[in-house]
Amino acid sequence: MEILFKTFYHNGAKSIFFSLFSFLTYCQEKDTLKINQIDEVLVSAVRVNKKTPISFSNLNKNEIAARNLGQDIPILMNLLPSVVTTSDAGNGMGYTGIRVRGSDATRVNVTINGIPYNDSESHGTFWVNMPDFASSVESLQLQRGIGTSTNGSGAFGASLNMLTESYSEKSSGEISNSFGSFNSHKHTVKFSSGLMNKGFELAVRLSVLKSDGYIDRASSDLKSYFLQGTYVRKTTLIKALAFGGTEKTYQSWNGIDAVTLNDDRTFNSAGMFTDEFGTTRFYDNETDNYQQDHYQLHWNEKFSENWNSNLAFHYTKGKGYYENYKEDADLSDYNLTPVDTETSTDLIRQKWLDNDFYGTTFSANYKNKKLDVILGGALNKYEGTHFGKVIWARLASTSELGDHYYDDYGIKTDATIFAKANYQISKEFSFFGDLQYRKVKYQANGVQANFVNDTFNFFNPKAGLNYDFEKNSTLYFSVAVANREPNRTDYEGGTTKSEKLNDYELGWRFENNKLKFNTNLYYMAYKNQLILTGNLDDVGNPIRSNSEKSYRFGLEIDATIVLSKNVFLRPNLTLSTNKNIDLNVSGQNFGNKDIAYSPNIIAGNILVFKPIESLNISILSKFVGKQFMNNIETSNAKLNDYFVNDLNVSYEIKPKSIFKSIAFTGLVNNILDKKYSSNGYMYDIYPYYYPQAGINFLVGLTLRF
Repeated sequence: MEILFKTFYHNGAKSIFFSLFSFLTYCQEKDTLKINQIDEVLVSAVRVNKKTPISFSNLNKNEIAARNLGQDIPILMNLLPSVVTTSDAGNGMGYTGIRVRGSDATRVNVTINGIPYNDSESHGTFWVNMPDFASSVESLQLQRGIGTSTNGSGAFGASLNMLTESYSEKSSGEISNSFGSFNSHKHTVKFSSGLMNKGFELAVRLSVLKSDGYIDRASSDLKSYFLQGTYVRKTTLIKALAFGGTEKTYQSWNGIDAVTLNDDRTFNSAGMFTDEFGTTRFYDNETDNYQQDHYQLHWNEKFSENWNSNLAFHYTKGKGYYENYKEDADLSDYNLTPVDTETSTDLIRQKWLDNDFYGTTFSANYKNKKLDVILGGALNKYEGTHFGKVIWARLASTSELGDHYYDDYGIKTDATIFAKANYQISKEFSFFGDLQYRKVKYQANGVQANFVNDTFNFFNPKAGLNYDFEKNSTLYFSVAVANREPNRTDYEGGTTKSEKLNDYELGWRFENNKLKFNTNLYYMAYKNQLILTGNLDDVGNPIRSNSEKSYRFGLEIDATIVLSKNVFLRPNLTLSTNKNIDLNVSGQNFGNKDIAYSPNIIAGNILVFKPIESLNISILSKFVGKQFMNNIETSNAKLNDYFVNDLNVSYEIKPKSIFKSIAFTGLVNNILDKKYSSNGYMYDIYPYYYPQAGINFLVGLTLRF
C-alpha cells in the first residue's frame, strides 16, 4: 500500500484532489439532509430504462461482488447476453478483452460517470490500466447495438456505462483479500467517512493485484487507487474523484501456433532470443508498463421536481511503454550508425505513449408525467505523442542510445451535442426520439503517407416506440443510425473511409413474480464496416479493412426464472448470422462470407441455489459457437466452439460486534477442465491461438465494519 501512496503523490494527485475537496468544503449549506440518490444523474444522460426501446442489461454492485476476486471487468460481464470475453494470460487477469454481438472492444463505447474512457486514437479500452475498478463500481449498464446517444466515440456494437460508488450515509470500512491458482492474489482496502454534519464524505480505495498467469511468464503486477470527495444536500451533489493505476505485465499477446497448442499450451514466445553461445533464452523484461490517472469533477443540481442538470470536467493523464528484445534488427530502422560494416544487431527497444485527454460533459433533464427530455453534449480533446528509443544494442554504434528513433503525434477534438426524449402518447404508447450531432477533427503524423488531417461531421438520429399491451408486457421497436471515424491503426493501413450503421431493433419484455423475460430481434446493416481481418500489425494491434456491405442479424433472449423459493435460473441465448456481402479482397470476390470473430451461437446460464439466506451456490455456464479468424472462411482459420462451467459459492456471516459482515467467496473456473481457446489471429495463412486456463480457483475473505 505504501507504494500506491508514493505513486499517487508523485503524480500530483494529492494536491489536485485535495484542492478540489477544499473547494467543496467552502460550499456550505444548512439544509437538513435526507438521503436522495441524485448521483444517478451522473449517468442519466447516457443510461436507459424499460421505457426506452433499447436492448440492455444491468449489473449491480452485489452481483459484481459475488465474483470480484481479481478478474477484470470484461470477465465479470461474461454471462451477459451476446458477450464473448478473452484473456491474454488465460486466467482473466492482465490484458482482457470483450466482444458484443461480434463487435470488438473498439466499437464498445465506454463511459465512467458519463465521461468517455475509450482511447481517442485506437478506440480501445485497456482495462489493465484500471485494476480492481470493479470494487468501486455501483452499477453498470450494457446497451447492445447503437444504443442511445452518449459521449465519446460512437457505439457500433454496444455502449457500456459505469457509475462509481454512491456516497455512504454512515462511516464504513472494508478489507478484502483473495488468493488462487497461478499465484494470483488481490488485496483491497476501502474506507468511507460517511456523510458528516456538513454533508461531506470522503471515500478511499487502494488495491494490489498480482498473478503469474496461466501462460508462461504472463505475469501481472497491478496497483490502483480510488479517491472520492462528495458534498451533498437535498438538491445538490458535487463529487470530486481521482482514480487510476499502474500496471506491469509480461507480454503474452503473441499467441501460439496449432502444433504448439497441442504440445505445449502454455508456451510463450515473447522475449525469446538466442545468445552469443547459441543458447535459447528469454528476455526477463519483455514487459508492458503503463500508468493512467483520471480526475473528474461533477456538479449535479436538482432545481425542481421537473428539472435537474449535470456539469462535469475531466482530465486523464496516461504515460508508459512496452519493452522488447529484437534480434537482427536493421540498424537503419533505429537511426543507429554502425562503426564497421555490420548493418544489423540485437537490441532492446522501448515504444512510448504519452497522452493527455481533457474536456467537459453537460446535460439538462426535464421530466413530468408524460415527457422526459435530456439535452446534453461534450467537448473533449486528446493530445498524444508516440516515440521509440533503443536502450541497449549488442553492436557498438556512433549513435547515442536513448535517442528517439521516431517521434509521432496525434491530436483529436471531439464535440458532441444531443437531444433525446421519451413522450407518453397514451396509456399504452410512448415515443422515443434521439438526435445527435458529432464533429471530429483528427491530425496525426506517422500514418497514411506520414500525415493525416481529417474532419468528420456525423448526424446520428434514433427513434422508437413502446407499446404496453398488457400490465406486464411491453413491445418495442427502434431504428438508429450511427457513423464512426477510422482509428489510428486503420489510417496506418491506408483505410480512410468512415463507416455507417443502420440498426433495427424489435423486442418484447415481460415480467411478473415468477418470470422476467426479454427477447430482442436485431438487424444491423453496415456500409463500409471496418471488419477485423484476423491479422495483427507489428505492435499487436488488430488490422481492419472496409467491407462495402455487411450485416448482423440475430435474436437475443434472456430471462430470470424463479423455480422455487431457493432456486432460480438466469439463462440467455443469442442466435445470429453475420455476413459480408460480395466480399472483395485484393480484387477477388468471395461472395457472402461470415464476418470474422462473430459466432452464430452465444449462450449463458446462471443456476442459483440458496439453501439458507446467507449461502449462495451458483453454477455459471457459457457456450460460444465456432467462429472464423478471417473473413474468407478458410478451414484453418476456424476457432472451435467451447462450453465452460464455473462454480461460485458465497457465504456471509453478520456478527453482532466488531464487523458488520464477514463474507467468504469461492470461485472454481472451468470445473470440467475444458481445453479451449477463446481468441486468436492469422499470421499470413497460419492460425495462432490464445489458450485459456483449465480448472483453476480463487477464494476470498471480505471483512466489512
